[in-house]
Amino acid sequence: MSSLRKLFIVASFALALPSVASAADLPEYIPEPYVAPQGGWYLRGDIGFKIYADPSARTTYNNIGDFSNEGMDNTALVGGGIGYYFNDWFRADVTADYEFKSGFDGHAPCGGCGAIGYSVETADIDAWTFMVNAYADLGTWQGFTPYVGAGIGTSYVSASGVRGHTATGVPVSYDSHGRWNLAWALMAGASYEISPNMMIDAGYQFRSLGKAKSGRISGTQSRIEYDDIYAHELRLGLRYNFN
Repeated sequence: MSSLRKLFIVASFALALPSVASAADLPEYIPEPYVAPQGGWYLRGDIGFKIYADPSARTTYNNIGDFSNEGMDNTALVGGGIGYYFNDWFRADVTADYEFKSGFDGHAPCGGCGAIGYSVETADIDAWTFMVNAYADLGTWQGFTPYVGAGIGTSYVSASGVRGHTATGVPVSYDSHGRWNLAWALMAGASYEISPNMMIDAGYQFRSLGKAKSGRISGTQSRIEYDDIYAHELRLGLRYNFN
């Protein structure tokens, strides 16, 4: 009986050896912990060149009405902001921009101004804009990431150095004045990764600033109004990513 039991134990051990060897050959499975996708904060700084469309100007003084030949000079801008990457495809930021003074000139109808029939009206117009912007990043190829976006916010547009001429050619100046407006922008561009934390950004914006007004014309309630202030912006900037 003792011999039979020993034989059974030896046979069982022999049968178990292949299974043990196979298990020893298998790599040990260790589940990896799940890591949720992380967004990231970034800072941005921009400079740009601003090309104004021709605004519409008018005044109610002496029923003069609409100006003609209005135009605004090109100018420059600087800005900055802080933003957040929600994922690889969507980000948003808040920005503040200062748009340097642009010279306005236009012709106000003037029946007493001789053969030319108008007086030359000029002003300097500058603006601050504060925007919330959202962007769709469209994928990355060889470090380049094209994007499209839109923004909405407010602008503070100031008219200063407002000057004109009376029918007799005497120069007249008006007080400066500023006002808040609804502002919005549409944008497109591309960024390029120059380091793991730094990107250069080149883009275009179409921006609406609203309108501007001069101070009151002396002794009246009349002002000069500058409506439909739009601009095309060519911008170059840097984005520093904290992650």
